Amino acid sequence: MEGSMKADSLGNRQETQQEAQQQYKVFPILFAMLLSGFIGLFGETALNVALTPLMAMLEVGPTTIQWLTTGYLLVLGILVPVSGMLLQWFSTRQLFTTSLIFSIIGTFVAAVAPSFEILLLARVLQAVGTALLLPLMFNTILVIFPIEKRGAAMGLIGLVIMFAPASGPSISGLILANLSWHWIFWISLPFFVISLVCGLLFLPNISKLTKPKIDVLSIILSTLGFGGIVYGFSSAGGHGEAGSGWTSPIVIGTLAIGVLSLLLFSIRQLKMKHPVMDLRAFKYPMFTLGLILIFISMMMMLSSMLILPMYLQQGMAVTALTAGLVLLPGSLLNGLLSPVMGRLFDKFGPKWLVIIGLADVAVVLFMYTGISPTTALSTIITLHIFMMVGISMIMMPAQTNGLNQLPREYYPHGTAIMNTLQQVSGAIGTAVAVSILSAGQASFLSGIANPESPENQLAGFTSGVQGAFVFAAVLAVIGLIVSLFVKRVKVGAEAKPEGPMH
Repeated sequence: MEGSMKADSLGNRQETQQEAQQQYKVFPILFAMLLSGFIGLFGETALNVALTPLMAMLEVGPTTIQWLTTGYLLVLGILVPVSGMLLQWFSTRQLFTTSLIFSIIGTFVAAVAPSFEILLLARVLQAVGTALLLPLMFNTILVIFPIEKRGAAMGLIGLVIMFAPASGPSISGLILANLSWHWIFWISLPFFVISLVCGLLFLPNISKLTKPKIDVLSIILSTLGFGGIVYGFSSAGGHGEAGSGWTSPIVIGTLAIGVLSLLLFSIRQLKMKHPVMDLRAFKYPMFTLGLILIFISMMMMLSSMLILPMYLQQGMAVTALTAGLVLLPGSLLNGLLSPVMGRLFDKFGPKWLVIIGLADVAVVLFMYTGISPTTALSTIITLHIFMMVGISMIMMPAQTNGLNQLPREYYPHGTAIMNTLQQVSGAIGTAVAVSILSAGQASFLSGIANPESPENQLAGFTSGVQGAFVFAAVLAVIGLIVSLFVKRVKVGAEAKPEGPMH
């Protein structure tokens, strides 16, 4: 009898998915989501190469200008965790429209911003739009695609999530070489408008609104927890004059508040009947393993994306535009390969893709530990291409396999957890990498007779960069060990931690 009920339940679920597949205009929905997601995430890093000239133009120092990046990440860290609740309170069209309106207003204000304060406000508005859109994009894919076709669809999301922020510095470098920084935003604006029109025409309401009771204390604890951790690590990891350092009272205080608030938030969520972020999703083992692999991958990728351009400019004396172009082939290939990896995932499952990808990344990062001022740019480009190919083999399969194991009622919470940890991992990875770089440089210079000479300064900086890549290589080895336990989630078994094979 129980088996019959399971079969009926499975049959109904598959039938519902087939009906949904016929009902939804999948391509226009995907186009609207992916285009707006791409421009939103492009904006996350596009301003990075303009920060130095902006300091002179807006008459602010490095500590102040850093807020254009830190503020953006902080808003994401605060809003993304509560997105699971928002998905249950507001319809798909309401959230999509609100997200695009924030993005459009923020981008327009940034394009005309006359001062730093106005530009910072614009960045906050942009971040609100991106924070609402990312979980909505994942949740929509999970609903409109049946489990056996999700790999290819999630591969397209992978193209957006990986390529957009990676291409930001390169594209904005080209813009800045010919136009003013305002054009970074003027060029983005029409794409948001096109996405909004397309979404209004074709996007249906696909989420089921349960409108759970809003727990104000949980939202406060989530804001203090995730906000404190993102701000603390971002401040500690800032380099140059903008870096507060790990001994700063502000860094220690915000991290302590963040960790304590996060602990109280987690305890409260597990005791609530309708939590803001349902941490019971962690009882699904492939979801948890997928999260660990994504966390490690984002730390490796974002720390490398920070350290490598720094070394290219400061250690090898190339321009910001050249540094961006050196990283562009790998980033471009990573984006283009994500849909291919999605189809391979649908056909073969995640295990060998993830294992091969992590082995590839581990080898590349080990080779980066020998980087020096005499390393040929062609070698760095080749290594970066191999690393980004490996990352594309890890991220999408781990993500999709993990989300596939969740039952539908956990989709909003699963996507919220996954997107939140991506923001946190980026802050942690870059902070630790920069700290290792600084410590390695200081250690090298303390042991030599003439630390002020340019040759020794360069050698010290090189030593620090090599240490940061050792950290990333160790992460890759840990990820490789974790990947050995990954199993493919069977179709129809997504609603049960260890479901029967069908």
